[in-house]
Order: sequence, then C-alpha cells, then structure tokens
Amino acid sequence: MNLCTGDLLEARIEAERIVLIPKKKRSRRGRIIKDPLTGLPVLTAGPGAPKLTSKQVAEILADFP
Repeated sequence: MNLCTGDLLEARIEAERIVLIPKKKRSRRGRIIKDPLTGLPVLTAGPGAPKLTSKQVAEILADFP
C-alpha cells in the first residue's frame, strides 16, 4: 500500500473485512534534474510539493552528528 508511519487511513467494514484506504496521497518521490540556470544536478519533489527553506534545513542539520 506504500504507507509510512503517520499516514492517515480511512477504515471501513465491507463484507466482514476491514478495508483501510489512505486518506491523502503523498507527493511524488523526489528525482534528480538538471537545473536550467546552473546546469548542475538538483533534487526536485515536483510541482505542488511544499518548499524546503534554509531555516528548515538548518533545524534538521542541528541534530546531525
């Protein structure tokens, strides 16, 4: 079902079975593309993905050994 910890599910009972359906589709997987400005490879999550700010990166890396 391609589920991760914390994914929300809808639970139904159908014909004496429990059916779980993901409530929200996750954004697509990231992929490496060529930046049109620099020509360097960059990671993209695709259109509609939330932006990752420099502040968020700094917070993530603060706990990194």
